[in-house]
Formats: sequence, structure tokens, C-alpha cells
Amino acid sequence: MNADARPSPHVVHNAAQRRFEIDLGGGEIARADYRMDGNVMRMVHTEVPPQHEGKGLAGAAVRAAVDYARAHGHNMTPACSYVRSYMKRHPETHDLLPPGAAL
Repeated sequence: MNADARPSPHVVHNAAQRRFEIDLGGGEIARADYRMDGNVMRMVHTEVPPQHEGKGLAGAAVRAAVDYARAHGHNMTPACSYVRSYMKRHPETHDLLPPGAAL
């Protein structure tokens, strides 16, 4: 099955842990962690268990964070290399960068 035919994973915003997560079963999760700095979501970490890499899970978690930031009027900065790479590949996210910030 190609990536386009895969169903989108269910991403949950775990506000208490400040992360967007995907339950993979067996106690495993894929996640994108953030820290709030005023109105800016600083994306600080993404993690996918090795056996689940390459399935688009990190991208799905980051997309959920982008959607959340946009819906709540937050800016977003990538303090994580994966999120920085994601934002570089997705110019539609650049409007979320704080004024004067660059990738």
C-alpha cells in the first residue's frame, strides 16, 4: 500500500503533556512535543518508535500541531530538526513563524 492510500492516523492533543500523539498500541506512541512561550508554540521534539518509522506518523503529528496553532492564533517555531525540515518542505506553514523568524 502506498503512503497516499494509507488511512490518516488518529492524532490526539494531549494538552497535559504538551504533545500531539498517536497511540500505536502496546503502550507505544508517536509524538510531537511542544512548549508554549507566550503565543508561540516551540516544537521541541518528535519521536516515532523505530519499527514504525517511514509511515508518515511524525508528519501527521506535526500537521495536527500546525492545525492547532493556526486555529488558536499561535505562532510556531521549530526547535526540533524534524519540524524544521517539515516546515521547509511545506511553505504553507511559513505564515506561522513569528515575525522576523527564518527557517
